Amino acid sequence: MKLTALIIFLCLGLTSFAQDWTYDMEEAKTQATKDNKDILLVFSGSDWCAPCIKLDRQIWRSEQFKAHASEKLILVRADFPKRKSNKQSKAIQEKNNALAAEYNTSGYFPFVLLLNSGGKVLNKLGYKNLSPTKYITALYAK
Repeated sequence: MKLTALIIFLCLGLTSFAQDWTYDMEEAKTQATKDNKDILLVFSGSDWCAPCIKLDRQIWRSEQFKAHASEKLILVRADFPKRKSNKQSKAIQEKNNALAAEYNTSGYFPFVLLLNSGGKVLNKLGYKNLSPTKYITALYAK
């Protein structure tokens, strides 16, 4: 009984945080053009970068951001975990490396870019200790 309850709890927890992040920029550009949305490209170190983890917990998982993103953004994550247990497939790592070579040559983490559907940079951000609403506003400020 306890095991069943634990499994249900974990499944509900994982689905409540699920978002439609992609690792494929070309797919994101196609979808952004089709849906008339911008692209949010996030460079993160999900298992070692404290500000990246805070950004995920405070902003990306917030209901305000999820609502905004579903209407206005295509989400792309370029994650660079360090732990072997979090290692990504070779194909995803190659895509992330290509994105870093084009958009994050300085290797900043976290590094958040707002792009148009063609991949042109509209704005750049990092971690800011803001509410989700203020962070969304900062995404569009120049």
